[in-house]
Order: sequence, then structure tokens, then C-alpha cells
Amino acid sequence: MATDRNDQPPSGWCASPNAIRLRSALRLSRRNTLMGVAAGAALGGSAWADAPVAGVVPAAPLMAPDHFMALSRRLTDRPTLDARIGAALLDELLKVDAKRPQQLRKLHALMEKTRPKSGSAFAREAEKADPAFRDVIREILAGWYRGVANGRVVVYRSALMFDITKDAIFPKTYAAGGPFYWTSKPPEVAPPTGTPALPPIKLVIEPT
Repeated sequence: MATDRNDQPPSGWCASPNAIRLRSALRLSRRNTLMGVAAGAALGGSAWADAPVAGVVPAAPLMAPDHFMALSRRLTDRPTLDARIGAALLDELLKVDAKRPQQLRKLHALMEKTRPKSGSAFAREAEKADPAFRDVIREILAGWYRGVANGRVVVYRSALMFDITKDAIFPKTYAAGGPFYWTSKPPEVAPPTGTPALPPIKLVIEPT
């Protein structure tokens, strides 16, 4: 076929302005149609992938975060706790043992049923209901007070053990006072009162 004018066929440069505009509109319409079909296929595939399969029951959550926070507030006798720390602790506690998720759910259900007035009362009631709850409660309290769960350090500076004595001593590597603050006498700390809710366990000295 003969070409001219920048190697375009005669039909391209001899066409009328209206024909040129019509071809341009058709090209745009074809491109928009193809793009719409591709987008629809992508959305349709995503919706199909997210749709529940008939006859398949979704797995129950291992432990609701808000239930764990309510359980932690009762055991620590604190009205508020950091939800971010709670989420990190729960993530590690669920990995301790295959039975932990079910035990945590049962422990929360027992708390909802008995409505204990204090953490100590709840700990004693839980141990009577199931001796296995003793270890679960200790793991929860150790997580919040020591910042350690499942053998891993989840939080350090914000562990509750430092919050108890924050007016007298500071965590290692932290100096919250001015120069030579350690030379002054620290404030007096009242000795703890009351009796432990659970029997004592063997003391383990960890390397530092």
C-alpha cells in the first residue's frame, strides 16, 4: 500500500476531520471498555476469594483482645492497662502451649460468671475450679509485671514492676534524675501488706 506524509496510509491523511474525530472517539471507547472489564474481573475475583465457602464454619478466635484486657485488669486490680502491651503479651501467651487459648477463654468465662471483687479472690476461685489455671494466671501476671511472656521480652520500661517503685528507683540503663541523683537518699517505700493469693513457686535466679 502506498504511504505518504510520515508513512501514514492515504486513508489517514485524506480523511475528513469528522472521520478523524470519530476514529479517535472509537479508540478511546475501546480502551475504556477494556480497562473497565479488567477492573471488574479483578474486583470480582477479590470478592469471590473473600466470600465464605458454603458449609465451612469459620474458626473461632483464639482469644478476643478485649477479653484478655478485662482479664488482665481484674488480675492486676488496675482500672486501665496499655492495650498495645496487652496485644503483644496475648500474642506470645497464645504460643506457650496448645491448651493456652482454650484455658484463657475458660478463665475469662469464669471471671464473667463469678464477678470477683479483687484479683486475689479471683485467683483463689480459679485455682479451685481448675488447678491448671494457676500457671495461666502466673503467666499473665509475669507478662504485665516483668514484661516477659513465652520466654521473650515483650516490654521493658513500661513493665508494671517498675511502675510500682517509680517514685524511688528507676529501671536499669535509665536515669530519670539529675546529675548525681543517686547520692541523695531515696524516698521511703511502704512495705507490702496482705497475703499471696497463690502458693509460692521456686525462685529462679536469671542471669543479667
